[in-house]
Amino acid sequence: MNHAFDAGPSRHQSQLQVLEAEAVYIIREVVAEVERPAMMFSGGKDSIVMLHLAAKAFAPQAIPFPVLHIDTGHNFPEVLQFRDVCVATYGVNLVVGSVQDAIDRNVVHEDRSGSRNRIQTPVLLETAAKNGFNALMGGARRDEEKARAKERIFSFRDEFGQWDPKDQRPELWNLFNAQVHIGESMRVFPLSNWTELDVWDYIAQEDIAVPPIYYAHRRAVFERNGMWFAANRFCLPAEDEPTSVRNVRYRTVGDATLTAAVLSDADTVEKIIAEISATRITERGATRGDDRFSEAAMEDRKKEGYF
Repeated sequence: MNHAFDAGPSRHQSQLQVLEAEAVYIIREVVAEVERPAMMFSGGKDSIVMLHLAAKAFAPQAIPFPVLHIDTGHNFPEVLQFRDVCVATYGVNLVVGSVQDAIDRNVVHEDRSGSRNRIQTPVLLETAAKNGFNALMGGARRDEEKARAKERIFSFRDEFGQWDPKDQRPELWNLFNAQVHIGESMRVFPLSNWTELDVWDYIAQEDIAVPPIYYAHRRAVFERNGMWFAANRFCLPAEDEPTSVRNVRYRTVGDATLTAAVLSDADTVEKIIAEISATRITERGATRGDDRFSEAAMEDRKKEGYF
């Protein structure tokens, strides 16, 4: 029987202490209950915080599971470099599922948009199956977009890797059911109760390093659909999209073909916290082009097997 986590804060606990304790408890539960877990790790701020929490959960021992990155081939170079630094620092094994390799093997095919976000899903499922991972921990938070708020902390996936929002297990008193049959799996979200602001407050408190792309810097960008995209080999401006050099930073660091920057002068953690505190637009709503196609875009992808 699992021992439930008491999420009620005492007078001596801060909000971040409660969130940290809950996340550590969830990560330990995954290791205790699941045969072969892994942690999704892209080198982005949420996955960096999650890896930091995993190190705390098992200190002074090593982190007892590998980390997994689904590489679209369209990543920001700064993020990939930071990913590798983190992997070396924490001494964890990195497993990479390559979208480009899947394209070369005719497992998946690119569409005309050039975005590889949609074709990450079969690569994720193939890589997880190849390595026998039956629980994947991810850094999703419930303030990201609407589909996240529907999902449990331990999210059951069927033998096809698919999620059914109507077939979720209850988590009364923070008791988690991690039992799966052969072929089934779990997605687990230790940061479910965190917000973007909580993540940055925790980065400040713990003095956690993140890729410099999160801080304001000068970059060649162009405007498309009300968003500022970096001009690079993955994302080229059209003839009617003039390029200019502006002060920008990234709130999220997904696929470079559809992840936009925001105009900003926030070049320190403290300035970022002040900026986020004043905004009413979620990071995905402000910077992710794929989420603007439909309010149900993420939910549709999760039903197909996306994380």
